[in-house]
Amino acid sequence: MAASGKARPRLRDLVWFALAAMLPLPWIVAHNFEGMGASPELISVLAGIAIVGGAFLLSFSTELAERDIPQSLALLVLALVSVLPEYAVDLHFAWKAGIDASYAPYAVANMTGSNRLLIGFGWALVALIGSYRARQKELELDSRQGLELRFLLLATVYSFIIPLDGTISLFDGGFLLLIFVLYVKSAMQGGADEVELRGPPALIDHQFGDLGRRLWSLVMLGFAAYAIYVSAEPFAEGLVHVGRNHGYDEFLLVQWVAPLASESPEFLIAVLFAWKGRASVGIGALVSSKVNQWTLLVGAIPIAFAISSGGLHGLPLDARQTEELILTSAQSLLATILIADMRFGRNEALLLAALFFAQLFFPNPEVRWGFTFAYLLISVALLLRAGSARRNAFFALLRPSGFLPRAPGRG
Repeated sequence: MAASGKARPRLRDLVWFALAAMLPLPWIVAHNFEGMGASPELISVLAGIAIVGGAFLLSFSTELAERDIPQSLALLVLALVSVLPEYAVDLHFAWKAGIDASYAPYAVANMTGSNRLLIGFGWALVALIGSYRARQKELELDSRQGLELRFLLLATVYSFIIPLDGTISLFDGGFLLLIFVLYVKSAMQGGADEVELRGPPALIDHQFGDLGRRLWSLVMLGFAAYAIYVSAEPFAEGLVHVGRNHGYDEFLLVQWVAPLASESPEFLIAVLFAWKGRASVGIGALVSSKVNQWTLLVGAIPIAFAISSGGLHGLPLDARQTEELILTSAQSLLATILIADMRFGRNEALLLAALFFAQLFFPNPEVRWGFTFAYLLISVALLLRAGSARRNAFFALLRPSGFLPRAPGRG
């Protein structure tokens, strides 16, 4: 039975909405006055608070949009906007690398760090919160999220090929952007869902009706996108400056500290969905984010580098970047296999989290190659289990027809 979508609003919903809208304002004011001479510590705090407020507004906007557009497309839009900080930081490094070669490692460091953080921490956290709230050992994901998994698998398989010529080439960029275009076309198919709105979205829907809901959704999306965009780089740079004052490794700061800023909107939004009993939507948002990072973001890096450098060469990869890229690909493959059957259990979430956090303590290249082989061995072991639902579901994702845009009305 379809829900009415007209949950009764409460005063608490108005308070939450007002708070979310006000959180970005201090940094937006400071930003427009060129930081007002604030210290890196204060900049990090103000910009971080702005990102938190933007994340709440994004979650409200996406819930409203689900009433009017397909869920896959709503999650795609959410993923694109919520990773704006990541795009801003990574493309900044890629552009600078075209002028100063010493910046080349940072683009890959930030991209691989954010991708592994997304799965090892984000996916795992949402699954654990969702299973806790549902009082279940595993989450059952929406079957429509098979769309995201198909394109994630395609991009993951291709990512193993990228480092073979020692660069992220313009051909790589073109192929990955083609995957992204096919993903967008597929996500635009299908109909909108009748969802039950809760919290601030229910308040907006109740007070303003269909037209008002759509306008508010667009306004919140635009304001949140602006708040996140102007906050992400200052937040990351502020954290980097703070870290440098304590003598930390610069590569590791770019790889792990900056993504904490740029990925925080995605994490907060997904956690909010999980806490409200919609963990499947939260996981779907993170999977969609992973797809567009693996396609649109990685595809844009060599293009930004080529334009900046004035040539047709790809972004160069050294041994350390190659190792990090392959490790990221191996993690992505295992994660895709684990949820291929549209189920995500607590033990699987703990496995991803344990492997991720363990590698943080071992920056040594030989040890990190060991983690790569561990991901691959576990992946192979899971696929060799004859007759398992996960194995059958995984190979079903490889059907060529699954990567083409769907006909209207099909799941």
